[in-house]
Amino acid sequence: MSRIRQTFESLWNGEVDPARSPPFAPLFAWEEVCEGAAFVSSFANATAIATPEGLILVDTGSFLLNAQVFAGVREWSPALAHTIVYTHGHVDHVFGVDRYEEEARSRGAALPRVVAHEDLPARFDRYRLTGGYNGCINARQFQTAVDWPKSYRYPDVTYRGSIALDVGGLEVQLTHARGETDDATWVWVPSRKLLCTGDLFIWATPNAGNPQKVQRFPREWALALRAMAAKGAEVLCPGHGPPIWGEDRVRRALCETAELLESLHDQTLLLMNEGARLDDIIHSVRAPTHLLERPYLRPIYDEPEFVVRSVYRLYGGWWDGDPSRLKPAPRRELAREMAALAGGASQLKDRALALLATGDTALACHLVETAFEASPEDPAIRAARKRIYERRANEATSLMARGVFQSVADES
Repeated sequence: MSRIRQTFESLWNGEVDPARSPPFAPLFAWEEVCEGAAFVSSFANATAIATPEGLILVDTGSFLLNAQVFAGVREWSPALAHTIVYTHGHVDHVFGVDRYEEEARSRGAALPRVVAHEDLPARFDRYRLTGGYNGCINARQFQTAVDWPKSYRYPDVTYRGSIALDVGGLEVQLTHARGETDDATWVWVPSRKLLCTGDLFIWATPNAGNPQKVQRFPREWALALRAMAAKGAEVLCPGHGPPIWGEDRVRRALCETAELLESLHDQTLLLMNEGARLDDIIHSVRAPTHLLERPYLRPIYDEPEFVVRSVYRLYGGWWDGDPSRLKPAPRRELAREMAALAGGASQLKDRALALLATGDTALACHLVETAFEASPEDPAIRAARKRIYERRANEATSLMARGVFQSVADES
């Protein structure tokens, strides 16, 4: 059994703990997953589909790792690329097209066409406007400093709701969905029972609540998952993590991911309709435990509390319902007032450390952050802040929370 297939089976059968070996970690290998289709594991994955007119590529890799994706494709097939499909515009999926274009030029052949949803070009435009910000948030999220890309390969062909492509007699259906992004495309190849989901499935709690990035769409995401599940796919190639083999397994993974999103969405909306504040909602909504125990739904990247916030933001805007935060005083002024009432910033720091000792790291963070805002140059407060946020980072289950908490510890 190949390494990729073995990884899938071990995860599915519970032989591997996803918290210790994240399923979305790239394997840097490739495998033919069904007749005429190869899956290349990277960050993010790509899938190559053979046709008499050339290859269809579903994504081409990240701006850092597209050379590895290209090498994997070339180990599997020397055929030129005919059509490249972007499943969405995130920068780990849309780089490396130039490699296939250079090949075509060297052979005097037509350049491959790039196909994507019509909302994708606007994403590239936005990335060019917000490169500095995106660099900052990705440094926090992934704990690494990488320059954000400045140029992008825009699509040649865009579509709206759906489009059927015919390449060398092979039908490939593209369908738009709003989920992690507003420009998502999922790909269905009926004759090969092959489904490529992009990041609509990533072997983790869906990335539907990312605290540092733009709006996600949990309800529409769930609808797309249900639609994919109805296709009867025998192989699912995800945006991250290994493929899933077997029609029943594919259907279960998609439907249970939809069920998780539906539960979080519906609980949140019910409380919103009752007039609840965000603070009450995020401490009341609970994800179904049996779903979070699934190897493909563990909260190791995003987490349910963040998804709840995303639902609230989608329907309710940015105000959380607390009147004091509608037009707040500057945070530092409030911190100084709180410190004065407590008898000084050091008193807040000491209480934060006492809470840390009891295991109440969430409340400890509130107090030490207030102490830091009131007296940011105090070395004892900075040391306490570092200690508390390091503990919080170690306790975090999701990469997103861990990245933010560790970045605060590091700057302290």
